[in-house]
Amino acid sequence: MSNNFRWRVLAVILGLIGATCITAQKNDTQRLDQQYRSAVADYEAGRFAQAASRLEPIIQFAPRSFEIHELLGMVYASLPEPDKAIEQLKIAAQINPDSPEAQTNLGATYLRFGKLDLAGEHFKKALSLEPTSYDANHNLGEFYIQTGKISEALPLLKQAYQANPSAYDNAYDLAMAEFMLNKLDDARTVVQALLKQKNSGELHNLLGQIDEKDGKFVAAANDYEAAAHLDPSEDNLFAWGSEMLLHRTYEPAITIFQKASEMYPKSPRILIGLGLALYSRGIYDKAVQALIAASDLSPKDERCYLFLSKAYNSSPLQAEEVVDRFKRYAGLKPDNALAQYYYAMSLWKGKRNGGAGADMESIETLLKRSISLDDKQADAYMQLGNLYADQHQYEKSIPQYERALELDPNLPDAHYRLGTDLVHVGQKQKAQKEFALYQNLRAEHLAEVQKEHDEVRQFVYSEKEMNTERQ
Repeated sequence: MSNNFRWRVLAVILGLIGATCITAQKNDTQRLDQQYRSAVADYEAGRFAQAASRLEPIIQFAPRSFEIHELLGMVYASLPEPDKAIEQLKIAAQINPDSPEAQTNLGATYLRFGKLDLAGEHFKKALSLEPTSYDANHNLGEFYIQTGKISEALPLLKQAYQANPSAYDNAYDLAMAEFMLNKLDDARTVVQALLKQKNSGELHNLLGQIDEKDGKFVAAANDYEAAAHLDPSEDNLFAWGSEMLLHRTYEPAITIFQKASEMYPKSPRILIGLGLALYSRGIYDKAVQALIAASDLSPKDERCYLFLSKAYNSSPLQAEEVVDRFKRYAGLKPDNALAQYYYAMSLWKGKRNGGAGADMESIETLLKRSISLDDKQADAYMQLGNLYADQHQYEKSIPQYERALELDPNLPDAHYRLGTDLVHVGQKQKAQKEFALYQNLRAEHLAEVQKEHDEVRQFVYSEKEMNTERQ
């Protein structure tokens, strides 16, 4: 909303007082004028209640004053009193329907209080009154950005950019819109022009996103590094470390995330990033420590447990602490199939490594519960098969392996274990087919490595998308 108030109030009030046949002495008129000016000062200083108390008594003396209704509406919006604000701003717009500022203020108030259709209507009216205006184009473009209509926003932000290319907020939003619409060269051009005005971490971060999306990974890494040096915020350090992690330069990723974890020790995503970098580098014990810390900061974050389960599979240490975290997660998410699965597997691994753990009956119950919550989990069926096979209950294990392979034929261990159990029950010919499939899949073990990398990418990009939304 605009803070440009008109100061011709004395003449306005004098005219209206005369028109309503109210006799006023000169000092009364000056008092009203001073009261309005004081209300303006209160509003600009953030003393909204005081401003309202000054304006409410004088509105009766100037019922057709655009300026007073407009200011009172903006005061009410700031208190906030939405119904009163909208009422006053509607009156102001009716008094002066050709004022783009009146339409914009009313639109902004509707937007603030969730009346999106009405907000858009008044932003459009403002634009129709001033089609080449920077403010009108920018405001409607911003409205479309906030309502997720990026394609509709783009031409308006461009028009505003042409009217005032030095306006930082509009130019940044234009670059972001072009980036989101995959107009990467246009986005890069706008950002590079902005960097000449302001060499900021925010702009280098956006340039990094553009270059990464464009496949220019070395440039992206440099962009993120520049952003982190200019502004070592959590977002910028995460983006820089993630870029190293995505492209498997693990040593630099570890260094960046370690520094970031010292600066932001309460950030779960930084600790998950550190855990992933350590795990990817084969430093499993420290990876487990980082992921335990992340899970303590964000106990319901599924990603902590996905990667903690992987790191724990390679590190038998800290069994009791890990089991405690999976137990907590299963309790927090009783209807989450993966939570029950992770808890079962942590108990089983703790048992195998001599830790204090649940009996096999408890593990079986958890696996069955996991499957009942989501019967598309190939890994859960395979592990239930393993549990039965270890107990030589082949009539139970074979159907579990078969179901796992129906869901995912590319599980080499399931083929091998199924083949072994088929040998035990005398079905050697079928067993040979499973062993052959196992050998073929093990030869293609890179697919398993790629799956893990895809999981890392999913974590990184989900966090970057959240950061883009916050921006």
